[in-house]
Amino acid sequence: MSLIEKVPNKIYRASTVKIQRRSQARLDQLDQQIIDVLKEDHPQSVRHVFYRMTDPRLLEPVEKSDRGYRHVQERCVKLRRSGRIPYNWIADMSRRGYFVSTFSGTGDFLSRVAGMYRADLWQSASFRCEVWCESRSIASVILKDCNELAVDLYPCSGFSSLSFIHEAAMAHNASEDIRPLVILYIGDYDPAGVLIDVALERELRLHLDNDIDMQFQRIAINENQIAAYDLPTKPRKATDARSQQVASTVEAEAMPAHCLRALLRDSIESLLPENALAVAKVAEESERKGLRALAGHYRDYDNEI
Repeated sequence: MSLIEKVPNKIYRASTVKIQRRSQARLDQLDQQIIDVLKEDHPQSVRHVFYRMTDPRLLEPVEKSDRGYRHVQERCVKLRRSGRIPYNWIADMSRRGYFVSTFSGTGDFLSRVAGMYRADLWQSASFRCEVWCESRSIASVILKDCNELAVDLYPCSGFSSLSFIHEAAMAHNASEDIRPLVILYIGDYDPAGVLIDVALERELRLHLDNDIDMQFQRIAINENQIAAYDLPTKPRKATDARSQQVASTVEAEAMPAHCLRALLRDSIESLLPENALAVAKVAEESERKGLRALAGHYRDYDNEI
């Protein structure tokens, strides 16, 4: 009987064919390749690392298969547990805890608020912007950039639930911001993936007020990028009747993480006034300085009580 192993969002069936084991020297080479890729660019999802390891130019490439993915996943686990790569070099938003914040006093509260203060770098922009992506794997890689550039991020997890889309649309309808809304989308290029953003855009337009000007842009993955970035492809399933124009499939994680982040940042920053981020950072530091001074005043007061 074949073995069944569960990994995020998929169930993979291991082949019953006997596979030749890698020697220790080959494992060491694969481990070093993983370390080098993550040292050069982090955080990355396991899928991003996997696609980098399928490069046939590497001394120890892995096969483009479920088994190859599992092997890279296992090596990443061993490398993290051994301390050879930091845990936070691997991005993962598939599981999150829920926390309650408490404070020892007003001073403690203001001190923490000071660190959270963000200036509105979109205040003078002609557009408002948000990012949607097909998976939490992608979201975990671009989250830091979205935070820095102050744009909301929505991971769909495939065909998004109607409630999820409806809530996002209602938030825009309730806003007094009348600027055009630009949605940047990142998803797989496969028979299902090319339909997800189409369904998402259609459902959003169904719920958005008529006076909201929405521009929906799929910035990755597209057919031109597959050739331009020489992205690894897989043949489509013969039984999948959707989107016949898609001959070969490419997951969004196949694009190197630093390329994906650069592409996203360029798209977002093109909507912002020149030097908006630098100006916002100066304003933030000024406001935080004032809040920290106020926190110190209240901390002294708390200590006297």
